[in-house]
Amino acid sequence: MLTILRALLKTMRPKQWLTKNIFIFAALVFDSKLFVRGPFFSTPLGKTIIGFVLLCLISSTIYIINDIADVEADRQHPKKKYRPIPAGQLPIPMAVGAAIAIGLFTLLASFRLDAVFGGIIVLYALLNLAYSFKLKHVVIIDVLIVAAGFVLRVAAGVPLVNVVRFSPWLYVCMALLALFLGFAKRRQELILLEGNAINSRAILQEYNLEFVDGMQNVVMACTIIAYSLYTFLAEGLPPNHAMMLTIPFVLYGIFRYLYLVHVRGEIAPPDEVALKDRPLQIDLVLWALSVVIILYVLPKSVNLG
Repeated sequence: MLTILRALLKTMRPKQWLTKNIFIFAALVFDSKLFVRGPFFSTPLGKTIIGFVLLCLISSTIYIINDIADVEADRQHPKKKYRPIPAGQLPIPMAVGAAIAIGLFTLLASFRLDAVFGGIIVLYALLNLAYSFKLKHVVIIDVLIVAAGFVLRVAAGVPLVNVVRFSPWLYVCMALLALFLGFAKRRQELILLEGNAINSRAILQEYNLEFVDGMQNVVMACTIIAYSLYTFLAEGLPPNHAMMLTIPFVLYGIFRYLYLVHVRGEIAPPDEVALKDRPLQIDLVLWALSVVIILYVLPKSVNLG
């Protein structure tokens, strides 16, 4: 039983919880609600942490269902074949039971936390189920659905903090960044699978490196422009335009990732790259610290232009 529980936990992908679900904290931070006081689990921070846990659980439910649906294809994949379900370490009936139990608990707890949040979790689950069984086989739409999932992660944090100053510009920036990472994931799969791409994932026959690199370049440029405009034009930011000081960190993060892919030959998924590349980690930390300082510490009377 302990072996099966370990296999289930591995299938739930706990290593991806932080890198993919941390975006729920965007509304909390950018609406300046990070340090609101009160009974902890009634504060915006406490409710967002609970929402983060629930978002991780619903994501894990989708991972389990996706691995069940893709079991045959994953057995043809050089890395995914070692996952517990395709490797036979986690029996499919037990995986189905775990997905149902975790999913139902998460949905009930989500609506108990906040009705709007619960609705977003339902929408997130339905969108990802549609992706797992149908939409991941439709070229371009598959990447758009992945990007929509990240936008919903941002949206999930909004009702938990009763936002006042959270800008819709952040949805645009998040969508573009997610598209960039989505095409990066397709590029990684094309290189990793090479001639076996069609057997492992049929949709990959609709992509090639030239097309994916072209889409990445377009989305990268749009991401940089959108974030730059956000720092100047979004409502709710300090009127001194200090947020523009965070633009270099965004530029470095994107350029660093492109360097790792095109010069260093990195083929790991984007979230794995973020977990192992120290300069990229430092850049992300510095960006986060600069945002907190600008929103919460830097005197708003200092005008930077």
